[in-house]
Amino acid sequence: MNAVTEVKADHKSIFAALAAAQMEMGPALKDSANPAFRSKYADLASVMQACMGALNKHGICVMQPTGEDEAGRYVKTILAHTSGETVECRVPLIVGKNDMQGYGSAVTYARRYGLMSMAGIAPEDDDGNAAAKSPPVVDERPVQRGPSAIDVACESIGNADNLDQLSAIWKDLPRSVQGEARVIKAKDARKTALTPAIPDDEIPY
Repeated sequence: MNAVTEVKADHKSIFAALAAAQMEMGPALKDSANPAFRSKYADLASVMQACMGALNKHGICVMQPTGEDEAGRYVKTILAHTSGETVECRVPLIVGKNDMQGYGSAVTYARRYGLMSMAGIAPEDDDGNAAAKSPPVVDERPVQRGPSAIDVACESIGNADNLDQLSAIWKDLPRSVQGEARVIKAKDARKTALTPAIPDDEIPY
């Protein structure tokens, strides 16, 4: 095996291995387009490319099973080390459309957020800064919290393509999330953006 793929088994704990891996990770490049917001984002493939090589090299594998409990559906991101130690986080699944495409999209979102959170990486534009390859600052708290249900809800709402999809996303949210001011504001803003304007000559008198 060459130096790039050889697994380093000299780390006695997952925390030491993760710290070493983070020093070798790059940013997740924003190379996918979001037409709804005319912006770019780092997709799951970019996130995996940024961190998986370093994680595997230092004896850490990644598992992302789905599950469900009394709070709802989720994706669990698990980092497992050759020592037998594991760390994990959960990201709730907010399915905007009740079909396999909607479910798959929600799972992909949750996997992306969970892996970025656990690996400690952030998305960055490919604007030349990445070429400098400056080593990232190592967060000495390797167990990272996943994004909150409010964060995920706001992004899902913002990605609604039409009013029907927005309505479906809203109905699928837990009542506790629906009552949050940020979520209400995101819903109202997206509803306004998706509602066709009435031409002046069609205003009833």
